[in-house]
Amino acid sequence: MRCIVALVCSLILSCATRRAATEFRVLPGQPDYLLVSPDSQKTPFPEVLSWYTNVGPSWVELRRLTQLRVENAYFREGAPKHGLANFLGTEIARYQVLRTGALKEIFFESHVAQRPSDQPPVQQLVSEAQRLYHCHRFFYQVLLSKKSNVRSAVLLGAESNQVIDQLTTRLLTEPETVCGDGSTACTIFPEACSVSLEMEIVVNGKSRAVLWGSDLREFGEGHQSVSLFRRYKGRLAPVELDAHDDEALRVPLLPGDVIRW
Repeated sequence: MRCIVALVCSLILSCATRRAATEFRVLPGQPDYLLVSPDSQKTPFPEVLSWYTNVGPSWVELRRLTQLRVENAYFREGAPKHGLANFLGTEIARYQVLRTGALKEIFFESHVAQRPSDQPPVQQLVSEAQRLYHCHRFFYQVLLSKKSNVRSAVLLGAESNQVIDQLTTRLLTEPETVCGDGSTACTIFPEACSVSLEMEIVVNGKSRAVLWGSDLREFGEGHQSVSLFRRYKGRLAPVELDAHDDEALRVPLLPGDVIRW
C-alpha cells in the first residue's frame, strides 16, 4: 500500500513539474515584477528585452523579427529643414532584418508630390553596402559634435559582433572616426528624419509591427481576457498572468509573440 501511495505521489509531483516547465509566469515583485521562464529563470521586467538581443544604454542590436522604420521629412529646395511653411511631405521606408542579419527593404511610401533635388530619397539614407552587413546596431541618439551639441539617430553595420563592439566604443568617444564622409559602416539620419525600431508579433492570427518596448497592456484594454504566448525551444508557451493586475499587463512583448483575445 505504501508503495502505491508513494508511486501516486511521485506521478503527481512529476506531472506538476512538467506542467510548470511548459509555461512562463508573471510574479509580483519589488521594485519590478518578474517574468519566470519555463526553466525557472527570473527576470525583472526592465531586463526582459535583453533576452532577445543585445541592448545598451542608448542602442539595440537588430535581430530577426525586428524592423527599422525610417520616415524622412522633405522641405522646399534651399529652405530650412524645419517648420510647416516649407514642409512638402514625408517618405517612409521599412527594413526587415533577415536571418543573415542583412536588411531588406519591404515597404516604401511617398507623400511628396515632387521630391526636391537637394534632398535624397528615403531609401538612399541607408546605403546598399551597409544593408548587406551581418550585424547592425541602432542608436536612438548619439552626441556627434560637442561644439554644436547635435544629437542624431545612428545606424552602425559590421561583419561581426567583435567589430561592431569596437565601432560602438569609437562612436561614443570619437564619432568622427566612425561616421566620417564615405563611411559604409555608419548612417547618420537627418534631423528631420524619424527612425524607430519595431518588432513583428501576431495578433489574432494577423502579423503586426509594433514599437520595440511595447507591452501587453496596450492590447488588453477593452478586452475581458487576453492571452499571451511566447516562443520557447521551438514552440509557443503560454504566459500565465493575472489579467486584472495592471502591473502584470506591463510585461514587455518580444518579437514572435502571439496575442489572442
